[in-house]
Amino acid sequence: MAHPLVWRSKYFFYPIGNTSAVSLTRDLPAQEPANVLLLGCGDPRSVLYTIASEGPNSGRALDFTCCDFDPAVLARNVLLLTMAADDQPSATMWNIFFHFKLDKESHTALIDQCKKLIALSGSLQEWNTSAYAPSIRMCTEYTLTELRRHWTLYVDMQDLPNSRLGAIRDAFDRQSKENIKKFTNTFTSARSLGPLAINGLRVLSEEFRNYWKTGVTFTDGKSIAAATLINPTFVYSLDGEKFSFHYGSDPLCPFHLAALFGNSKGTVTLTEVARAARGQFKEWCSSYRTSLSSTRPPIIRFFVGEATAACRALHAYDATGTLKLGVPVAQWKTQLIQLSGEEYRPGGAPSRFNVIDTSNLEDHIGLLNVLIASVPLLAPTPTSVLYAESLLFLGKDATKEFTEHLHADPTVIGILIGLCPIDYLSGFTTRSNTHELAVYHALKADVSQFHQVTTWKAPTTGDTIASQGAILAPTFDGHQLGTLLYDIYQSLFEQETSMTFWNANQDNLKKALAASNMAHYTREAFALLLQLVRDRLRLSPDVWSEVMERFNSLQLAAWSIRSMDTLHYQDLCAQFLRYGLYKASHFQFKASRIGRLSGWETIPDLVRIILVVPRDKLAPLEHSKPEEIGTPPLHCDIFGNACHNIFNSVHVAFGRAIPMGTKSRPRVIFEEDLRGWAGDSSLVASFTAPASLLTELESPHALSIGFGVRNTPAACATLIKKLGISLRVFSARLMDESLVHVLPEPALPTKIPRTAPSYPHPEAMLTQIGESGAAAVELDEQCELINSLAVRVSVKDQQSVSLFGSSKIVPEISQLSPCVLRVALGDRVQDVAYPFPVSGSAQRLRLARKSLYIEVIVPASRSLMPDGMKLNPFPVINTGESFNTWSIHRVNLSQLPILDVNAKKLGEWLNPHVGSMMSSRELRLRKKQRSDALMFIKDTLHSIFVRSSGIQGGSVQRLFALRDEKTNNCDTVFFINDLRYDLSSHTMICDGYVLPLTKKLLVEIEQPFSNLLRQGNMVNLSVFDGEMQSWKQLLPAFVERCRTSWDHGNSCEYKARGMIPLTEEMEADPLCSCGRGKDTEGMQKVGPWKKLAPYVTRVAMSPLFAVSYLETVGRDPDAHKCSVCRRRGKPRLKTCTACKKVRYCSTECQKKDWKAHKPKCKP
Repeated sequence: MAHPLVWRSKYFFYPIGNTSAVSLTRDLPAQEPANVLLLGCGDPRSVLYTIASEGPNSGRALDFTCCDFDPAVLARNVLLLTMAADDQPSATMWNIFFHFKLDKESHTALIDQCKKLIALSGSLQEWNTSAYAPSIRMCTEYTLTELRRHWTLYVDMQDLPNSRLGAIRDAFDRQSKENIKKFTNTFTSARSLGPLAINGLRVLSEEFRNYWKTGVTFTDGKSIAAATLINPTFVYSLDGEKFSFHYGSDPLCPFHLAALFGNSKGTVTLTEVARAARGQFKEWCSSYRTSLSSTRPPIIRFFVGEATAACRALHAYDATGTLKLGVPVAQWKTQLIQLSGEEYRPGGAPSRFNVIDTSNLEDHIGLLNVLIASVPLLAPTPTSVLYAESLLFLGKDATKEFTEHLHADPTVIGILIGLCPIDYLSGFTTRSNTHELAVYHALKADVSQFHQVTTWKAPTTGDTIASQGAILAPTFDGHQLGTLLYDIYQSLFEQETSMTFWNANQDNLKKALAASNMAHYTREAFALLLQLVRDRLRLSPDVWSEVMERFNSLQLAAWSIRSMDTLHYQDLCAQFLRYGLYKASHFQFKASRIGRLSGWETIPDLVRIILVVPRDKLAPLEHSKPEEIGTPPLHCDIFGNACHNIFNSVHVAFGRAIPMGTKSRPRVIFEEDLRGWAGDSSLVASFTAPASLLTELESPHALSIGFGVRNTPAACATLIKKLGISLRVFSARLMDESLVHVLPEPALPTKIPRTAPSYPHPEAMLTQIGESGAAAVELDEQCELINSLAVRVSVKDQQSVSLFGSSKIVPEISQLSPCVLRVALGDRVQDVAYPFPVSGSAQRLRLARKSLYIEVIVPASRSLMPDGMKLNPFPVINTGESFNTWSIHRVNLSQLPILDVNAKKLGEWLNPHVGSMMSSRELRLRKKQRSDALMFIKDTLHSIFVRSSGIQGGSVQRLFALRDEKTNNCDTVFFINDLRYDLSSHTMICDGYVLPLTKKLLVEIEQPFSNLLRQGNMVNLSVFDGEMQSWKQLLPAFVERCRTSWDHGNSCEYKARGMIPLTEEMEADPLCSCGRGKDTEGMQKVGPWKKLAPYVTRVAMSPLFAVSYLETVGRDPDAHKCSVCRRRGKPRLKTCTACKKVRYCSTECQKKDWKAHKPKCKP
């Protein structure tokens, strides 16, 4: 298994999501069909919100595959969706889905719906003939079986003996009391308010306590008193029949409440909060119900399985067509994943996806495991996108943990796997997390969560030229790549060694100790990473052999008695061999036919060892308090008098291992105890090991097989007294045939690496000189960073050969786009493409006139570096079928609530929110009046936001003109119709229109434009060096992101000229004419605007935020100094309660400063 096995002393059930809903199509072009994979899907909030956000007439085909390892989550989801399809009352659905206590009417509706579903789900064939089947599909027969089992449990719970019902109720009551006592303030649901989080903290904390006290979201006594029945959908989960509902769950988390608080004229009450959430829920369910009768009803598929296992099964089907890979659905289960042949067939369920959402799986299985599993399923199209997300904060700096979790430089990872976070390249994001930063900076030591979402795309898809075709996979020097991969390996596992752990965590020891049980990676995970890298780079066998020889040599050279890695070497070698990556030299010596292998016909390189652990031997773990031991990682080992080898890729389940076959051909069948943890069966563990370990190191009679707890600091602190210094739970002699079984381990099926994407070579790229090869990657001297990328052009063209070979002419190099450079040799040109944005201004040449080649060597680029995406950070890509805004997410303006500029205390939250766009670096540039185009753009956007909302400069202003600071020429006019909440991105948007001015247009609109200047109260905004060019690039993205009611026709200027924007010149129009005069209802509201409506194009302008994992955003309060003595706080600085602008370390300093501060102290 890619993720370590852990002892599940405490399981948490998440029937309700812990973050607000998002639109899963926010980065897809309008109308492009969406094949969406949700891993760790949880509740259906984002599925429902996506359908609602699309609107009733979007025309987009939606196909969702929802995967979760807890069938109870999916059973609840199907229950809700079928009730919505049946048009059940939204109030009843709300009660059933969110309340853990029900009134009799809601309980009856729940039971009736479950009985209906049970009657339709006897088999996949029955389900597929039901009325729900066109829109709700099952990926496996096992999925339907498990869902049906839960629906049956829900029905049968009312007939349980009073003792069991009483135990359930007591467990709920205990947790309720603990929560009420433990949580005074909770940020969980306030997170959905974004910049208004602080405004809602008090009332939402009150709502949280009320929910856990009553089990409902009602505030009136009568409704609360009527809810007396425990909701069975909160009782059953993977943990069996018990209360495992997570203590931090809040029914309001999925919903967007920013507009409620932001538009409020007074204090928001508990009743208003609940009403707003129920209103959104009703709207989402209604949208889903309406969508079922549309010409393209959405399809929602369900898949019970652990995320990485489900991904492997889907990838195997995609690569080989196999429906049954032999992968268990999850740990503690023996059921193998078998895809439904009725679903997975040509033209059936998708196995590649243009949207993959991984929820916050990163917190549970590690970011690299998420990428390793999901990247192979991402469709090779220019618009495909993957979302990764984390909530937990375990290190020293929450803002930098993302890059630490990659275990390598992001540029390196981007080139290795072909995906990169877009904000890493563009240097900004349109999704705000400034509220997370504010809470983190304010509370720091008390913060355990920091919400971080990253959007991953192929690095070349943001290039208008390179995105149009396939780019050759880069090449590496085998020695360098082997060194790089070894360093990643060390980063993953170095803290297994105690000395390294203590040295690395001196400054963060408390958190590090608590988190030491949260190991995310096994040697199998690393093998899967190498398999992904090898297949993505399409390395030749010779180069790959060099890579692995270098890796292995470093591995062996680093061995020492103080390193734990020696104990894991055989595990690593076994995984390398299983996945066809490398055969270590010791495998040339076959295991002897002795011991457990004595009667075998054929001796394999690998064996599977099965260990039966009697149930009573688990008592030290089973009888320990969960809060005491946590969830320690487990492993198996092979040990003797003089050898010890540990294996982390272990699979377990409760039941019986029944030996079958013969001595020469042994096999075992497993009979699972479906009672699981509630039963009394033995635990059966299995793992793969080299066969030679059983015969060549020691006598088989001296060897034992063990099952135990991994030696982590947390485990040592809590379990040595129970298990002894070895932390071994149980062991049996290898020769004990009643407890140990040994089977030959067959080789895994070889997966053929995918061919290059099928879309054609970019037509815009010229190849007049010769042939361009793949980019050769050179790492720095430490083999940690990309030093350069080199593309060799073999000179083939006869004219070019004559020019280059017989004269001293030096090729000229220019950069066309982030990933494409042009080589000019006389009048012959050759375009060369790189697999990552590059800095063309730093290029150098290697010329071989005799061998006839030109090598163009450039450094890789990213945000804050020259060239690369800085050439155009806001690209709109023509995919052939549609236009895609690469770095700015799409919005459906009609679905976004209007921001009321007359709301009470609007400036208190909006001003700091739009003021938080710039990083500390950009603020310094602004202060020193340094030139930076993105900083200038942000400054101008800030002016538009604060003036159009009226929070600065007096009255509300809605008409703005961009004027060139040097010439004073007016180039662009903005008409702001409304301000809106961009709810799922935690920010705001200006809904308006843009009028790019040209000399020709000014003649045509002379009269209405003159009237506008006289009557329109226009605000002139000066734009500075390079800024107008950036605005010309940005405007097409701001237009395209909100396009819903019009299409780009055949005569579209973008298509005809093959460029977006059409121009970057002053007093020229960068936009095509397709959207001109469309959706202009807002222009009709203002007299002087009306006659200009045919000439404007609708835009959605939003803040562009700095990226917190790349730059410092917002000032750490601990960095402030006292206004009087310039010292830090004692222990924290306090702000003047009147003006909130001046800080003091103590009352004494405040008194000293009062005389000077009093005249300036104004709120």
